[in-house]
Amino acid sequence: MTLTLENYRVAEELVERRDPLGALRVLEPVLEDERDNVAVQQLAGRAYFLSLQLRRAEATLRRVVELDPCDAWATHALGRTLERAGRGTEAAPYLRLAAAMNPEPEYTAAAAKYAD
Repeated sequence: MTLTLENYRVAEELVERRDPLGALRVLEPVLEDERDNVAVQQLAGRAYFLSLQLRRAEATLRRVVELDPCDAWATHALGRTLERAGRGTEAAPYLRLAAAMNPEPEYTAAAAKYAD
């Protein structure tokens, strides 16, 4: 099964409207087939994070970072996921790396919590 552009846009709209579970209902049937699709995996990672499915968010965001190591958003989101799971020591390198890749205020503030 493949994800159509229309279904992707519906899932994206649901995430934007803070309905991550609705987005996941659209995405989950195709996640395995779209395992190498960075955009689909990133959207699923956002939905898992927003719905507090932290283990799934972690696994999905690790996949995004593996596929695209230069993705500052995914690196930051992975760090935030680990932080939310109470694993600040593991989160710190991802948050610092994201801030180094993209020094926007949200990223630098998150990294500053773990400054040495």
